[in-house]
Order: sequence, then C-alpha cells, then structure tokens
Amino acid sequence: MVRLILHTARSLALKIASYGVMHLVVAILVAYALTRDWRLALAVGMVEPFFQTIAYSIHDRIWHRIERRKRLTRVEETAEAFTARLELMDAREQARSHGHAGHSHALPTSFSQIAIKTLTYGVMHFLVAVAVAFAITGDVRIALAIGIVEPLVQTLFFTIHDRVWNRIEARRARKAKDLSPA
Repeated sequence: MVRLILHTARSLALKIASYGVMHLVVAILVAYALTRDWRLALAVGMVEPFFQTIAYSIHDRIWHRIERRKRLTRVEETAEAFTARLELMDAREQARSHGHAGHSHALPTSFSQIAIKTLTYGVMHFLVAVAVAFAITGDVRIALAIGIVEPLVQTLFFTIHDRVWNRIEARRARKAKDLSPA
C-alpha cells in the first residue's frame, strides 16, 4: 500500500515537473519574441509558468473527477468512498476499483471531450498569462499579446505533453502487469 502511494505521488510529481519545465521554456521564448527584451522575457517566463503549473494541476484534477464520476453510478461512488474511508478495501481491491494508483490522468477518449478539455485549458491559460504579463510589464497591449500568443503555443504543447504522458503511463501499466503474478 505504501509502495502504491509513493508510486502515485512520484508519478504525479514527475508529470507536473515535466509540464513545468516545458512551460518555462516555451513561455520565455514566446515572451522574448513579443518583447525583444530578455529581462522581461525571463521575468514573464519565470513567474507565469509557476502560476500556470498550479492552474494546470487544478485543471487536471478537475478533469480526473469529471471522468471518474462519468464512470460510476451514484451508489457505486458512495459505496466506494465509504468503504475506502473505513479502510474496508484491501490494497488489491482499491487498485482494481481505482485503476492505476487511484486515478488516471489519461486524455478523455472522445474527440469532443478532448476538445473541451483543451478549450478549458486554453481559456484558463489565457487569463493567467494576461494577469501575470500585465503585473510584470504594466503594459496592457503587451499583456494581451502575450496572453493571446503564449497560451496558443502552450495549448499545443499541453496536448502533446498529455498524450506523451498518457503513453508513458500506459507503458508502465503494461510493464507492471507483465511483471505481476497472475
């Protein structure tokens, strides 16, 4: 059980960290392309991804809950929550009930769900990017330019990041399944 919790925490931390690094690089490059000032680009690029990473984590958890609730009926969800809190489920039953380490961060399977997830990410990203860029530059035009261009580029990279991470998790799950006794 402890091993499963540590694996889950490590996996989530690696996903968030990889997103943060990707976001940092893209934010600096986009801010520099728009301002032609390395000081402003570094300031925006260092601060904005920090807030975006927090927002991304919240966004990802919300989508996880939405997907999870779609798969469970109310009775199943209530029973599962109740038994988990009372610790009536052993580690094997929790793993069966919850899938990979309690949850999955995979992209939704339908195109409309992928589009909605990406759109909500883009809107969230726009709002955070404009707020941070305006706080740093004090120029509403630059803030709006960064707020429009940077999230478009980041949304593309977000989708790629999520797909790559999904493949990594699927490969790890297959490997774990192959190594576990039947």
